[in-house]
Amino acid sequence: MTPEAIRTVSQLRREFYSLFAAAMKVPVKITTSNPSTGNLPMASWIDDRQRLNYVCVYVHTAPDELLPERPFILRVSVNKGAGIVGTKYWGKDCRGFNQSWQFELTLLPEEILDFSLWIVSLIESHHRGTVSLIPQPPHPLHSTIAESDNKLLGNEAWTQKAWQESF
Repeated sequence: MTPEAIRTVSQLRREFYSLFAAAMKVPVKITTSNPSTGNLPMASWIDDRQRLNYVCVYVHTAPDELLPERPFILRVSVNKGAGIVGTKYWGKDCRGFNQSWQFELTLLPEEILDFSLWIVSLIESHHRGTVSLIPQPPHPLHSTIAESDNKLLGNEAWTQKAWQESF
């Protein structure tokens, strides 16, 4: 990644996690990266079933010295890859990871902050079992399923702009 892309994703992560934590109705712990283990910064919380949940922002593709024209595309994942969170984050009352649901959204850097509240709504709707009540996303999603179903594309989604940029 270019130094500019590294700075941009670091700043967007901080802002996204702050907005996300402020909107959640439970305490959220924001961790920083650990270069020795390769762990990314993330926001985590314990749900009412005492399961650890987390959201992570990472780079899907980014320009670098060899491919400066490569698109800069990010991903926001929820509970994706449960093995990346060390047990030290669990806490004494935690019963393990929430492996019953995961989600990944691929989007452009300029879209990510707009999605912070939407991700919170998605998590809350899924937790309550009211997925049909998820609000419209702040940017259009690329979908292979009829939008009128208002069921969120399974476990992943792309914004239309990110989808177009990727090709």
